[in-house]
Amino acid sequence: MSHTFNIEAVVRNDGGKGASRRLRREGLVPGIIYGGGKDPEMIATAHNKLLQHLENEAFYSSIVNVEVDGNTQRVVLKDLQRHPAKPFIIHFDLQRVAATDRIKMHVPLHFIGEDEAPGIKAGGNVSHALVDLEIICEAQNLPEYIEVDVSGMEVGDMLHLTDLNLPEGVEILALTHGDEHEHDELVVAMQAKSKAAEEEEISNEAESTEEPSSEGE
Repeated sequence: MSHTFNIEAVVRNDGGKGASRRLRREGLVPGIIYGGGKDPEMIATAHNKLLQHLENEAFYSSIVNVEVDGNTQRVVLKDLQRHPAKPFIIHFDLQRVAATDRIKMHVPLHFIGEDEAPGIKAGGNVSHALVDLEIICEAQNLPEYIEVDVSGMEVGDMLHLTDLNLPEGVEILALTHGDEHEHDELVVAMQAKSKAAEEEEISNEAESTEEPSSEGE
């Protein structure tokens, strides 16, 4: 499912920590828009609205429409600073993009087909070595996520970067650095259940089938 994200922002003229604190007291969070051959713009947007967007995984790998004083620009989220102890955003960076701009982005991996995998039915476990990928593509081809189908995996099977089915126009950044085999990272493996896990499972099953002793015996 494709998502559309919209942000309403205003231009801010004051920089520095003092100005940022004033914005936060007003329920706003400071940010900046840069790139696209234009001057950077210091902006501010509603903190709670931005926080709602950030709760959606797709926001981090989507083209976002940001309206600044009536002017809409297409951007991607490039950086985010969170408070180390409190649940609020300190600052965010947005990069302007055109449809044919080639951009580098991290996108999440969605693993599908685990329930159907022969390895799972044989008692194995799926081990995820990666949960996201850095890709390069034109902005118009940016996927929200990349699916990894593990439905055919047996115990002992592994999938690497070169095994992934990528959307059209999308490349894995690590595989653009020369020898593919040298950078062909492990993505997911189907592992046999450990002996300790098997013993624990047997023990739990035994406990669940034990009949409680009768009172007075």
